[in-house]
Amino acid sequence: MNFTAGGVTILAVCLATVVIGVFGLRFSRTTSDFYVASRTVSPWWNASAIGGEYLSAASYLGIVGLILISGANALWFPVGYTAGYLMLLLFVAAPLRRSGAYTIPDFAEFRLQSRLVRRVTSVCVILICWLYIVPQLHGASLAVSAAAGLPGWIGPLLVAGVVGTVVITGGMRSITFVQAFQFWLKFTALAVPAIVLLIVLAGRPDYSQLTAQALSAAPSGNPWQTVSLIIGLLLGTLGLPHVLVRFYTNPDGGSARRTTLIVLVLVSVFYLFPTLLGVIARTLPEAAGKAPADAVLLELPALVLPGPAGQLLSTLILAGAFAAFLSSSSGLVVSFAGVVSQDLFGGSIRGFRLAALLGVSVPMAVALSSDSLALAGSIGAVFAFTASTLCPLLLLGIWWRGLTDIGAIFGMAAGAGLCAMAFTLRPWGALLPSPLPDLVEQPALLTVPFAFGTMIVVSWLSRHRVSPQTSAIMARLHTPEGLHRSDQASAEPVSRSRP
Repeated sequence: MNFTAGGVTILAVCLATVVIGVFGLRFSRTTSDFYVASRTVSPWWNASAIGGEYLSAASYLGIVGLILISGANALWFPVGYTAGYLMLLLFVAAPLRRSGAYTIPDFAEFRLQSRLVRRVTSVCVILICWLYIVPQLHGASLAVSAAAGLPGWIGPLLVAGVVGTVVITGGMRSITFVQAFQFWLKFTALAVPAIVLLIVLAGRPDYSQLTAQALSAAPSGNPWQTVSLIIGLLLGTLGLPHVLVRFYTNPDGGSARRTTLIVLVLVSVFYLFPTLLGVIARTLPEAAGKAPADAVLLELPALVLPGPAGQLLSTLILAGAFAAFLSSSSGLVVSFAGVVSQDLFGGSIRGFRLAALLGVSVPMAVALSSDSLALAGSIGAVFAFTASTLCPLLLLGIWWRGLTDIGAIFGMAAGAGLCAMAFTLRPWGALLPSPLPDLVEQPALLTVPFAFGTMIVVSWLSRHRVSPQTSAIMARLHTPEGLHRSDQASAEPVSRSRP
């Protein structure tokens, strides 16, 4: 792809994002608009927005690169990403919305009646948001250098600037419009090239046989890593702050369930296309030596269709890639700003904007001063961390009356500490006895049960600390809204401001 086509494509996506964000600003008048879009987002609209922010650089570029390297072993990533939403539908979506909270720390303080739990939860949310934003900025750096021939540092600056502008000016209301648009742009940008390339390649003799050989040529997956990866992806989805915050924008618990069901369908269909493109890449000898593997998708159409047609498809893929960086980053910044503004800046609109500025500045500095890692692998580490911290808090907080504030704090600290230890030991994993090297690489199999176990045991030991309001709170979480409105004041979520 030449400089002109790539540069114009990137600028067009950024301009469209800003224009749609400014349009959404017309509807952002209150504090509630900035935090939760005044809880008026319909299921279809919200599902599109969730798809926009959830399908990040790892989903868009990383899966194709993983399939190119690992073949069928990489298919656990799209399966895990998708199945995580089934867990959300079954266990979290409706109760979380019925809590009436505005952020995950709001829910934690509401459920456990503890300011300290809120602070610990806020720290976890901040770390997750920053850790998740950095790979998006690395992906932007990769895209501008590989597809447009621009210096890599332009990508993080451009994404941070656009995301910061849109979030600061319009908050959740503007981001909802932006993310819904970006989901359908990403969907089109993968679906059209995948279908066109499949039609072109299907006419070649023995192509189906080449496909089967390409997928079976990968080495067998390590069972420890595979099981650990599945646990991390399934449960990690339940703790993603930028996904969970969108359920607060639904009008009620029933619409939150419908939103999750629609997301499950949209995400399932979407993942067919990066999987298909990854299989296509693996069957092409020209793609085998490409490095980095995450950039292969950007060049794939030109390998199959040399000339203007391939260039046009590559341009479309680049547009979708930048939409992925922008939409995921914007959702994470909104989540970050909602938490930090309530805890540090009084929950005001000005505080939200200051927090959003902080939310983009730190990851941008980290991305500019560090090298890009494999996108899907780096996001997998974030999923393991969320599965070991916020996931136990939410599942036990929603479904177990016996959870205490001390139990939640010790459980989150245990999960976070063990994850940090695993990530620190990665460079020396080969020196550890089996199966520790595999668990260091994919730690969820060890860290998730440890976090759950710690939370349960410490809660049982401190069972005298169960809040007297627990029965009323649990009734609120599990009773349809119309049946408990009269009792709402007895179990009202705690927030630094009441938007």
